[in-house]
Amino acid sequence: MAADVSSRRWVVWLLLTMAFCLSCAEAGRGQVPVKRRLEVQRHLRMLNKRAVRSIKSPDGDLIDCVHISHQPAFDHPSLKNHTIQMRPAFHPEGLQFGENKVASQKRTPPLSQLWHQHGRCPKNTIPIRRTRRKDVLKASSIRKYGRKKHKSIPNPLSVDPDLLSESGHQHAIGYVEGDTYYGAKATINVWEPKIQQANEFSLSQLWILGGSFGEDLNSIEAGWQVSPDLYGDNNTRLFTYWTSDSYQATGCYNLLCSGFIQISSEIAMGATIYPISRYGGSQYDISILVWKDPREGHWWMQFGNDYVLGYWPSFLFSYLADSASMIEWGGEVVNSEPDGEHTSTAMGSGHFPGEGFGKASYFRNIQIVDDSNKLKTPTGVGTFTEQSSCYDVQIGNGGQWGHYFYYGGPGRNSNCP
Repeated sequence: MAADVSSRRWVVWLLLTMAFCLSCAEAGRGQVPVKRRLEVQRHLRMLNKRAVRSIKSPDGDLIDCVHISHQPAFDHPSLKNHTIQMRPAFHPEGLQFGENKVASQKRTPPLSQLWHQHGRCPKNTIPIRRTRRKDVLKASSIRKYGRKKHKSIPNPLSVDPDLLSESGHQHAIGYVEGDTYYGAKATINVWEPKIQQANEFSLSQLWILGGSFGEDLNSIEAGWQVSPDLYGDNNTRLFTYWTSDSYQATGCYNLLCSGFIQISSEIAMGATIYPISRYGGSQYDISILVWKDPREGHWWMQFGNDYVLGYWPSFLFSYLADSASMIEWGGEVVNSEPDGEHTSTAMGSGHFPGEGFGKASYFRNIQIVDDSNKLKTPTGVGTFTEQSSCYDVQIGNGGQWGHYFYYGGPGRNSNCP
């Protein structure tokens, strides 16, 4: 009997020792602390709303079709009793300019999103890319997940040379300033630039800006991006962003916080764009329009010629509640200076503007919306890049492309060490 008791005690001790050693080993392998794991679970429950239907995309994404009234926007306390505006009161006048035309180039099939190959979301739902646990865990904190870093906006009016290295962000843009603006439009061709480090990204977008470049900057942004940190792969994806305090505490990418109200059941923010342009081959582009509805005051976004995606309610902003003071179009990369050298992360196609159509990236038919809600060709377009030997921009004008520019570059090269 005594031997049996002693034997059982020995077995219990052995099991406890093994469990302890296993937990130590898991901790050594980077096991997530219980507190952080619970925080992540709570955040995922908030982001990933109950789906009417889920669609598995060929790239591995899960697209959840969520009832339009259950989307993340309505977690915002000021939107609890908001009535969804299912269409803008007004579109800008002059939308026909440059639509569906590429000067002296053969038409290519329209772009779509990769998940469309496996289905569509039903009426009265919106498609939301499901956020995964591992994506959130990559962020340094829950609060910083889905957010840009402070001071990532290109400031072409700055003469401070220290600005180059302050944020680690570099740009090649065209811009207008000195007036009041109520929207912007551009057609951007789509590439899949190479990213050197997982913590870097490359994007091409338009910026609608209000306020100063200090702590009070308001920004609405939309375009395409490659961001391994945010999405877990190197696919080219449609994205939006907004902030009302220079990326400090407000705003986020896509639908990763409350704010943007989506109405389209066709297009998913953060989903892969397909197909993409090939060097020396077929060229594919997307059109993006953001404008302020003169009746309701909300900022609306349209993708292509057919998809009005939704709107940012005007109350989210201070300066942009009225109008924008600057518009920017162009590319941005993060340069983390791996091994003390400039990154080789590409912007656009990864080739300099001088290579031209089929090889360099472009923005064409760039336009602004004026105070009479008309799309107009901008005047006095300036260009800006921090290091033209790494990424450059060249502007042009004429024909069915209207105002346009080529931009981009390879990053590190013999002239950009």
